Amino acid sequence: MTPKTSAPLAAGTTTTRLTLDERVTGALVGAAVGDALGGPVEGWTPEQIAERHGGRVTGIVGPWYGEDWRTARPIAPYHKGDGHVTDDTLMTHALVWVYESVRGHLDAYAVAEHLVPDLMSRPRWIPELEAEALPLQRIFLAEKWIVTRLHYGHADPREAGTGNIVNCGAAMYMAPVGLVNAAHPEAAYAEALDVAGAHQSSYGREAAGVLAAAVAAACVPGATPSSVVDAVLALAKDGTRAAIEAVCETASRYTDFESALIPLREAVAPFDTVGPHYREPSLGARRPSRLHSIEELPVALGMLLVGGGDFRHTVLGSVNYGRDCDSIATMSGAIAGALHGERPIPAGWVKTVADASRLDLHAPARALTEVAGEVFAQDTARRRAHEASFAALTGDGR
Repeated sequence: MTPKTSAPLAAGTTTTRLTLDERVTGALVGAAVGDALGGPVEGWTPEQIAERHGGRVTGIVGPWYGEDWRTARPIAPYHKGDGHVTDDTLMTHALVWVYESVRGHLDAYAVAEHLVPDLMSRPRWIPELEAEALPLQRIFLAEKWIVTRLHYGHADPREAGTGNIVNCGAAMYMAPVGLVNAAHPEAAYAEALDVAGAHQSSYGREAAGVLAAAVAAACVPGATPSSVVDAVLALAKDGTRAAIEAVCETASRYTDFESALIPLREAVAPFDTVGPHYREPSLGARRPSRLHSIEELPVALGMLLVGGGDFRHTVLGSVNYGRDCDSIATMSGAIAGALHGERPIPAGWVKTVADASRLDLHAPARALTEVAGEVFAQDTARRRAHEASFAALTGDGR
């Protein structure tokens, strides 16, 4: 059973009367804001972050190396900071575009037929490059893998993720799957596993399913951080489940992220293959295993519990955790946003991120809400047809 937390929710928010549109908007805007907040401190430790910024990060900050970001290693050539989103948001919005195109449930073939061509052929503004470019020119090697395997290698999309490094690359952009399956975590989990099969295997694929399930569970009226964790623990498998249990058990003892930073890292460490030095991964890093888990998802859920679902507290805890904190904050921001909508997200952060990244953060939410409604109608029609056929088979006239 998931322990409860007593941290207060943001004033004036509710989990019971929000519409689908409000939850979708909260999740996608929350994910983008979390991503932009975490980007400039990604890869560093909590101690390094505090030293660099004279304390904990409490909002949007500039590049780690200031004006030298264009040449400083290991950051160059990316302008991380000042409200710029990273590849997490670029991939999330790309998946929303695939839903707009398909207007139905997605699978691994949708990645091959829609997502890969989009990454390769549709230029857009890339905030970190401060230029219009193809997403393929920004995404990490683990995402370039799907282009190599599906476009050049013609692999079966359902198996293309096998052989890729195992990381959070698929999980970081699976929030749209949870939103299309809002309030149905089991369906979100199954769909995300199918979609992610084109990208990841092992615990990386599992994390994608669990993240989608968490977002879907957060859309249930009356949902709480604890109910979200309970929902995903009912679905998660192997090391992913064990890591979430360990981190969330630890998180239940804290209501402020400052005191939780080290304990959460210690709780997830036995399941994390990267090792203690984020920029110097161990020899066993990112290899398939039934015993291990990505670090980002359990920590995001742990910070959700520590923050009691409050967006600011949850996301700032994720950011100040360091390591892969842009992805941690993307995940926790999506879940907290689905729980409470956009209202608790500081408007100044939203505006800065939208302006700096040259993105309309609300357009993807409007589009995905429309698609989610269409998908639900399709599901309902199929379910009723099945019920009628099954009734005829069993002689049940009800």
